[in-house]
Amino acid sequence: MKHLPNILSSLRIVGAVALLLSNVSSSPFWVLYIVCGISDIADGWLARKLKYVTRTGALLDSLADFYFVVCCAWKLLPTLELPQWLWLWGGVIVAIKVMNQISAIERHGHCCFPHTMANKWAGFLLFIAVPMTFVSIIPITIIAAIATFAAIQEGHFIKRNTPRQTGRWLPPEGQ
Repeated sequence: MKHLPNILSSLRIVGAVALLLSNVSSSPFWVLYIVCGISDIADGWLARKLKYVTRTGALLDSLADFYFVVCCAWKLLPTLELPQWLWLWGGVIVAIKVMNQISAIERHGHCCFPHTMANKWAGFLLFIAVPMTFVSIIPITIIAAIATFAAIQEGHFIKRNTPRQTGRWLPPEGQ
């Protein structure tokens, strides 16, 4: 039972890859999308509830998040009609996140994926806003602002903290 959060994260990776095999306009795609999104919320909640928050689980969750975002982007971005400025803004957010990881590798010797409240909200709101983007760009524009703040905060967090100072991004194994 205590491994359920890691199982959910692993299944999210499988679900994300399955998105690549689905048609964006099909029901299976959107069912997988919703299941993957709910599993993202459930795995962390369950880990805390079962008192089984581990470094491995946090990294697996981050890896599953990465796969989910990349697979969704691969399938959805070609279908969205977004203005050029919004594409550029998205590129800036990606550039900030890449610079954060380069900074983490230089500072700590490995990538760091802080599970900050801003990152959690940005991910959750992005999950909700993506389907709305087919109708209006207003929700995704608001999310871009939140994601920009989250990316900048993530960089600050990586630069100002060490693994020993906080357990939010690299909890000790077994805690």
